[in-house]
Amino acid sequence: MVLHVGDMAYNLDTDDGEFGDQFGRQVEPVAAYVPYMTVVGNHENAYNFSHFVNRYTMPNSDHNLFYSFDLGIAHFIAISTEFYYYTVYGWEQIANQWNWLNEDLKAASDNRDEHPWIITLGHRPMYCSDFDGDDCTKYEARTRTGLPGTHAYALEKLFYTYGVDLEIWAHEHSYERMWPLYNRTVYNGTISPYVDPPAPVHIVTGSAGCQENTDPFIEHPPPWSAFRSSNYGFSRMQIFNSTHLYFEQLAASKTEVEDSFWLVKHKHGMYTAHDRKLMRRHGTYISMDYCHHRSHCPNRHDIDKSSEEADFMI
Repeated sequence: MVLHVGDMAYNLDTDDGEFGDQFGRQVEPVAAYVPYMTVVGNHENAYNFSHFVNRYTMPNSDHNLFYSFDLGIAHFIAISTEFYYYTVYGWEQIANQWNWLNEDLKAASDNRDEHPWIITLGHRPMYCSDFDGDDCTKYEARTRTGLPGTHAYALEKLFYTYGVDLEIWAHEHSYERMWPLYNRTVYNGTISPYVDPPAPVHIVTGSAGCQENTDPFIEHPPPWSAFRSSNYGFSRMQIFNSTHLYFEQLAASKTEVEDSFWLVKHKHGMYTAHDRKLMRRHGTYISMDYCHHRSHCPNRHDIDKSSEEADFMI
């Protein structure tokens, strides 16, 4: 399965939609045979996202801007972060998404025996360390803390409350892996911070390429930034079973894996204050390598695979 987390074609509407047509023809050899799941980005905003809505058919009977689906033992939730920025199209869209999202997360939380992993897909990140002044570089990113002034529709607390395991973002023309993170607090106080973390893990993967080139980073990474790269590339993810998820970033020019980590969850569900207190370390910078000791690095060939193992390209 392909997960395309926004910004198709650059842009779908360019030249009266000719760019969108060309892009569709170019991805057809893949999209015709592999599920190609799309998420709306800021470059799809023209005409109230109409090019995106009319070109893609996602699992929603009304539109394609937010939806969810189950695959194997994972529940995926795709949302529009653009409702937080393009309010010129009205307030009804963000309110409808918020109400739907609450209900979907509640249902997914109640169904974790069957689908233990909850993974969200959204275009604009809550966190990033790029040197470009985007919203995710600011203290109060709208997707994280909600709309300015009112803080309405804040996603970070909602995702945390329902125990979302992994949050996949794009928008920044770079790749960045975060330590387990909530409310601008990093939880990497153990030698294996991705084993039963007390907060969600954020990934920004937006370096597949466009005419604007990749984005530079600020010189010194924030404490919650574990690994970052400005190389062109793409991500791959494998969900092996109810406890083990493997994620890697491949550099396109070097055709090699430049980052990888295992997310191990022996228990899925709500995060607890007790676990956060045990794992929290203030102001501690830990090596960017996840596998501090080789004994903590699972071998993919040794992991028991679920009968519903799933592979993804992002």
